[in-house]
Amino acid sequence: MTEKVYGLHAVRALLTRHAERVTGVTIAEQRADPRVAEIQSLAQKAGKTVKRAPPATFKTLFGEAVHQGVFVEVQPLEVWHEEELVAAIVKQLEATDQKAPFVLILDGVQDPHNLGACLRTADACGALAVVIPKDRAVQINATVRKVAAGAAETTPVAVVTNLARTLRLLKEAGLWIVGADAEAPKLAHETDLSGPIALVMGAEGSGLRQLTRETCDLTVRLPQQGAVESLNVSVASGMLLYEALRQRLAGKKAR
Repeated sequence: MTEKVYGLHAVRALLTRHAERVTGVTIAEQRADPRVAEIQSLAQKAGKTVKRAPPATFKTLFGEAVHQGVFVEVQPLEVWHEEELVAAIVKQLEATDQKAPFVLILDGVQDPHNLGACLRTADACGALAVVIPKDRAVQINATVRKVAAGAAETTPVAVVTNLARTLRLLKEAGLWIVGADAEAPKLAHETDLSGPIALVMGAEGSGLRQLTRETCDLTVRLPQQGAVESLNVSVASGMLLYEALRQRLAGKKAR
């Protein structure tokens, strides 16, 4: 079963990085600009048939979403289960030529725009996977794929039924569980995030659930000097992911 992924950035990323999973490309009849020409060129180089469709087709498929007049049919990444996530972590830990694995865990994020943005940053920072609960959290949908700009097709997403149990399994596999908490005693840049870690972010507004917080090995916070009490979860995730990446790159240079 294929998924429809729309938006110029997302479609370009798929044709550039994973063209083998694209089964069809559709462009709106009225579009004839350089960005669409690039999409058409990439599709033709990959041997994909490009169809033209009237605006009504896009309206029927995507409603009021900002589809930018282009979409592809794509074979989606298979969702990981708990066992596949743990196996991938163990494999990377055992490979001496691999960097220390780290994953991003989202504890009940509800907004598809936040999930999409988190996926995009996780991909850019080299996260092994993004973990989300099966219940009471947004799942991968067309909006998430659009915002993720291709990252939903490149970064594995693990969907788990019991997040606290998954965190315990990740501990047993060799990860340190680091929760983000505005009241944490330590700042993120004062904490070693260069090793094998799972970075856990709470839901919009409510933050980490109590059981999730209790399962963490430690919690960290970002420095703040303004009047705003908390940051958007995708912004905070991005800052912490890049802090982990900064430390990893700094450690690599030091060696």
